[in-house]
Amino acid sequence: MTFFYRHRTFSTIVLIAMLALAAFPIWRGAYAANGSPAPEIALDGLQWFNVAKPLPIASLRGRVVILDFWTEGCINCIHIIPILRGIEQKYPEQVVVIGVHSPKFAEEKSVASLKDAIVRYELRHPIIHDPGMILWNAYDVQAWPTLVIVGADGNILGRIAGEPNAQTFTNAIGDLVARAGKAGELKPAKLALAPEPTPQGRFLFPGKLKAVPGEAKQWVLADAGHNQIVLLDDAGRDVRRFGSGETGFRDGAASAASFNHPQGLIADDTAIFIADTGNHAIRRVDLKTGAVTTLAGIGKRGSLLPTTAQPGATTALASPWDLEKKGTQLFFANAGTHQIGVLDLADGKLRRFAGGGDEALRTGSPEEAAFAQPSGLSLAADGGTLYVADAESSAIRAIDLGNDRTHTVVGAGLFDFGRVDGSFDRARLQHPLGVAADGTRVLVADTYNSRVRTLDLTHKTVSEFDGGKFTCTDPVCYPLREPAGIAVASADRILLVDTGNHRIEEFQPSSKTSHTWAR
Repeated sequence: MTFFYRHRTFSTIVLIAMLALAAFPIWRGAYAANGSPAPEIALDGLQWFNVAKPLPIASLRGRVVILDFWTEGCINCIHIIPILRGIEQKYPEQVVVIGVHSPKFAEEKSVASLKDAIVRYELRHPIIHDPGMILWNAYDVQAWPTLVIVGADGNILGRIAGEPNAQTFTNAIGDLVARAGKAGELKPAKLALAPEPTPQGRFLFPGKLKAVPGEAKQWVLADAGHNQIVLLDDAGRDVRRFGSGETGFRDGAASAASFNHPQGLIADDTAIFIADTGNHAIRRVDLKTGAVTTLAGIGKRGSLLPTTAQPGATTALASPWDLEKKGTQLFFANAGTHQIGVLDLADGKLRRFAGGGDEALRTGSPEEAAFAQPSGLSLAADGGTLYVADAESSAIRAIDLGNDRTHTVVGAGLFDFGRVDGSFDRARLQHPLGVAADGTRVLVADTYNSRVRTLDLTHKTVSEFDGGKFTCTDPVCYPLREPAGIAVASADRILLVDTGNHRIEEFQPSSKTSHTWAR
């Protein structure tokens, strides 16, 4: 894992993929000798999912095989999923897609974590869990994501590191299918699949939870797996749901509108603003009428955010993951381009706010700063600082809204992660997705550590939230599982979105107790 190419800008990735696929004979055998047989994938010790048993590479002869080398926390890997799904649907008997899960983070080596990811991303094709990177090395992979193409004759045809252009890649696969058919190599057949079951319950992999201003205390939750936004009362009961529940990109009435795995949101006293992640869009729900409208994004993955304000309605975004609001400024974490954007609600225009677009951990001005998959936002009470949960760098960043400069509070680099308390320069997190500013402290949903961590801004230290020793008062208790959102209700009440357990947990420091607030 010497090379880490995910910092490439989208335009560069598209250019590389288009050039490679347009000149197919040049692309062929880019990393291996022409006609090199694909190494075996059904190796002892590797666990398979979505199929009853491992599939030897020889058993796939007669079909084009796409090996997708991915890891579950990688945004660029997530972007490839709909491209592959489209190919699977177009060529159900001629093409076989197999995901090879090659973990970056320690938590991603967990089988339970991978199973959750398979269900969360609705993956139906076979998945191989390769925590030891055996297949990664056998296929000479050096970047997440990488697609390795194996021809119907069982030989490696080439690799693409990064996100390919969807249409160009789909067309190239179609050409391969056609050529194999003309050569008499094609032997169409459907795989016998056994997909992982989807949990049934009130919530499904919920994302962020935020308070709704007003006399009656209410909350809004991004119920990502159900493609809905939920308005809750202060006892955790449903007040109303927005969205039909179907995956889609449709405005309209609350029951007819559709979302695509929304992860983040923020509310004021008139509306809920939604980071509709899978649609690469920012949506708005009118709290009075329930009507859903689109403020920004065109439903397709975009490239770098514009440096000068452009109309939101015609500007493409890339996996917005969370939102914060200050006056008419709506800040959004544009995870797919590793940037923070801002949408002016007064004129409907948006622009890049911070981050040049490189996937890195750099401080400085908006142009100099670099983020790595920003996934959580929280505004300080005085409105002077925007805190960012920077997932892939396992860091918490802070943007001074007085001079727009970014600095790093905790975090050291893209491959520096762990579960270490202590001073800011020594402490380590692991892929945090949620952050909540609370006076002189910042609370973090430290996702891959399945913990709540406290950043003490006065003493510049990191510790387990309130010592980490809480007594669960539920009839049946179980540990936290990859929480993705956190909210401060009061000094003695913290709400944590326990994403992997499909619930919201409430912590009360005064009594040192915790219980399920909503499930």
